[in-house]
Amino acid sequence: MAKVAFLGLGVMGYPMAGHLAKAGHEVTVYNRTTAKAEKWAAEFGGSFAATPAEAAKGAEFVMTCVGNDDDLRMVCAGEGGAFEGMSADAVLVDHTTVSAQVTKELAGIATVKGLHFVDAPISGGQAGAENGVLSVMCGGDQAAYDRAEPVIDAYSKICRRMGDTGAGQMTKMVNQICIAGLVQGLSEGLTFADKAGLDIEAVVEVISQGAAGSWQMVNRHKTMKADQYEHGFAVNWMRKDLDICLRTAEEIGAPMPVTALVDQFYKDVQAMGGGRWDTSSLMARLKKLS
Repeated sequence: MAKVAFLGLGVMGYPMAGHLAKAGHEVTVYNRTTAKAEKWAAEFGGSFAATPAEAAKGAEFVMTCVGNDDDLRMVCAGEGGAFEGMSADAVLVDHTTVSAQVTKELAGIATVKGLHFVDAPISGGQAGAENGVLSVMCGGDQAAYDRAEPVIDAYSKICRRMGDTGAGQMTKMVNQICIAGLVQGLSEGLTFADKAGLDIEAVVEVISQGAAGSWQMVNRHKTMKADQYEHGFAVNWMRKDLDICLRTAEEIGAPMPVTALVDQFYKDVQAMGGGRWDTSSLMARLKKLS
């Protein structure tokens, strides 16, 4: 068992930190809103700290799961950040979906300070975090990854090192690119089925067992049919992720016509007031058009 700090208690981080505590690790949490950290400590029996540096003091591993590049810089390298409190040879594991650039920047700072940095973005949504079955894609030094993997196991279904620093974030970009096109295709398919007078449940039961089957189809078709989107991974966060994907694609020369188009569709959903809706709300856009 390890001494662990967990920084960021959003819809993903809160249950992830809980799984660490349930697994027997000694966990100290930090959250920008202290009341949420207090609630977590009361629920899971861990402790909370007033700053990232205080939470990281004496920790063997520091896990971060915050919002974006700027949030990550602040929580790691800002005043009172985790790097100030971490002991030499400790490992910071970042679960935030951010740019590969900020990952390399912070990994460089960590190295100068005698620390280790593993970029480890996650996939599986809120349900995956709550059930401890996330997919974790990692980048960084092999030895640091080998140390961190048994701790990450508390909330993961699969965890793999994809390469050196930044490889985890690049893999997460692939994940988001694939999801964007898939959800648009599913939205169009279900809309077509509805307009054709087909029984959507019967259609999904059949086609989900064939080549068209997907996690999104199985887990989202019912709520899409019912026009329910107050759950899951928010459109605002998806657009943040797709912006990273598209900027990186331009840098490396990878054409992304479908991803760029779907990103604009999500912009339409935001204009409909659906910034906090689940990404499957692309179907709501189609309903508005029909």
